[in-house]
Amino acid sequence: MEIILVRHGESTANAAGVLAGRDHAVDLTDRGVRQVREARTLVPELDGDAPLTVLTSPIHRCVRTTHELLDVTGPEPAVAGAAPRYAVLDGLAEVEYGDWTGRPIKELLREPLWQTVRTTPSRARFPAGESLAEVAARSAHALESACRTAREAGSKALVLVSHGDVIKLMLAHALGLEVDRFQRIAVAPASVSRIAVGKPESHPPMTVTMLGATARGRRAQTRAPGGGR
Repeated sequence: MEIILVRHGESTANAAGVLAGRDHAVDLTDRGVRQVREARTLVPELDGDAPLTVLTSPIHRCVRTTHELLDVTGPEPAVAGAAPRYAVLDGLAEVEYGDWTGRPIKELLREPLWQTVRTTPSRARFPAGESLAEVAARSAHALESACRTAREAGSKALVLVSHGDVIKLMLAHALGLEVDRFQRIAVAPASVSRIAVGKPESHPPMTVTMLGATARGRRAQTRAPGGGR
């Protein structure tokens, strides 16, 4: 089975240079919508006939991204009696940044905690929020839980729509990296990463086959929280 990780497209918070966190009022920009539609070319499974499981973070900008990927209009399921084309997985939610939520990135870069986030993230806890070690454990559990869900459904591919830091931590888990090394990964908005999952006895059990690819070859801005703007 293959896991396909998709970061949401550019959001209004990305464009404004603020940390969105779990703010459900944050939506995709028009540019972000275009980015997601272009990213479909990197996920041909969306147009195939093979069984596919799609799970998304409950945060609005990821749900909107999922709708754009699946060309869904209105609430799911669109047809009465039909099975929904995706489901929400709470473990894919954005980091709870606590008191940092909604603050300008330029301001956060001057915080002493920012250096900890960048250099020794395993020691970082956001004020009134989560620690990155907790997010690492949560995201690894979500990854494994999603794999079980996809296997039970007989899916050949699993699409997970989430946020920059969460995706980076899932990729670090697949690569066998410690939390303190996950900042070496950057994923731009609407980027696609892939993880091949082998049999339980396989070694390594997971192999990253695509990392942070975008339809137009955009690079992530590594100074920005999350995967980079």
